[in-house]
Amino acid sequence: MLLTLQNFAGPAVRHEGTVNRVGFDNEKYLQEQSEYIIERAGRFGNKLYLEFGGKIVFDYHAARILPGFDPNVKMRLLQRLQDKTDIILCIHAGDIERKKIRADFGITYDADALKLIDDLRAWDLDACAVVITRYDDQPAVKQFMSRLERRNIKVFTHRAIAGYPANVDVIASSEGYGANSYIETRHPIVVVTAPGPGSGKMATCLSQIYHDHQRGTPSGYAKFETFPIWNLPVDHPVNVAYEAATADLADFNLVDPFHLQAFGKTAVNYNRDVEVFPVLKRLIEKIMGPDAVYQSPTDMGVNRAGFAIVDDEAVREAATQEVIRRYFRYNCEYALGLADKDTVERTERLMAKLGVRPDDRKIVQPARLAAEEAEAKGKGNEGVFCGAAIRLRDDAVVTGKNSPLMHAASSVILNAIKQLASLPDAMHLLPPNIVESIGSMKREILNTDKLSLNLDETLIALSISATANPAAKLAVENLKELRGCEMHMTHMPTPGDEAGLRKLGVNLTSNPVFSSKSLFVT
Repeated sequence: MLLTLQNFAGPAVRHEGTVNRVGFDNEKYLQEQSEYIIERAGRFGNKLYLEFGGKIVFDYHAARILPGFDPNVKMRLLQRLQDKTDIILCIHAGDIERKKIRADFGITYDADALKLIDDLRAWDLDACAVVITRYDDQPAVKQFMSRLERRNIKVFTHRAIAGYPANVDVIASSEGYGANSYIETRHPIVVVTAPGPGSGKMATCLSQIYHDHQRGTPSGYAKFETFPIWNLPVDHPVNVAYEAATADLADFNLVDPFHLQAFGKTAVNYNRDVEVFPVLKRLIEKIMGPDAVYQSPTDMGVNRAGFAIVDDEAVREAATQEVIRRYFRYNCEYALGLADKDTVERTERLMAKLGVRPDDRKIVQPARLAAEEAEAKGKGNEGVFCGAAIRLRDDAVVTGKNSPLMHAASSVILNAIKQLASLPDAMHLLPPNIVESIGSMKREILNTDKLSLNLDETLIALSISATANPAAKLAVENLKELRGCEMHMTHMPTPGDEAGLRKLGVNLTSNPVFSSKSLFVT
């Protein structure tokens, strides 16, 4: 079903009007960022340990709030610095033991560490070592280490240091950093990265610097963190979107008081960096001496992303939409027991600060109307009626609804690619015999009563249909046009729907409503 965006115009809010506008210049960013990092390394005798925060690859958060931002621009940056850079990967032992999940890929942190090494290699880069931080002989961690070592990857362990980070005298001693394994590196810039936050990147950097200075080798530390962007106002939507992204951690932005005092200039940072700075300053003083100390947490950074913003209006609108996305996400996580009410309420306050509501995500209302249409057609039937809507790159909104044959996610994707391929709305891309055959197998062989096709199953069936159906083949070729498109569902996706949408690269939100009355859904 094809709709025009204007059919569902609500209040005069244009927050999704930037779909084809570019707000960020990748080439300008690459040039300025690489020069700045090289210059910073020169300050420390040409040996810089660079704490690399955020996602080093597939940074979709940045791509969503900075239209035009290449999700892999950081990998391109590392390629530029390839002949000057070593890479160390950190992972917290507790994250391995707890099987912590990286939400955007749906995989555990240890699996993501392996994926990150593969991603680096795909870009002709490599990690020279993996550091397991806060190691305590956990069995699951030992298994992970063995897996790495048997693939010829160097693994080092750092144990927790008593009194960290406040007990500076112990930390900067043979009992603290001195007890950690030292990692030999060859190049002037050592990037220290991780699958996620809290992985021990900063401690690994400072541990290396401690060992260097004990050996009489000068080296220094800097922090690469894209958000918050220090030279944008504290309440700029890009920085508010960072607060929304870390609402579960209760992070908040503030003017860096140390920077204001030292330089008389306003700069934005976030609470944890500001809170830990006095201790970090003492620690660096203890290791490197007073002359090498930064004057503020912002002073430690090397981020130049703010200088590559070329359309502030486009960036503001995109960042505002990200706050709304986070609102829907946290509400769903709350329904699933994965987030607390405080996280949801923080995001609500951020939306109020920007003056927006959930309905300012323009595809929410079309999805709801599709669900109402499904319910009207299915009156008297038991079950949950779901609707979905996706916004294509030309601003057209396409909807879909669930039926006994397929999920709403399957329906909306099939309708979208028919629209993109200029195929008639009434045309069936999946022959009834294929759908019936899959349903029969699910019922009679797999012993499931869930006969309608989820998106993962639909995509497989579509690829089979494409071998004999030119129209289906044309539709399949248009699947790639859905990457980065905005989509909303009135119900939370099933695992099969979520997996399919993740592979397509769709930016999904959903209402915190379950798609089935069953407690266990596959």
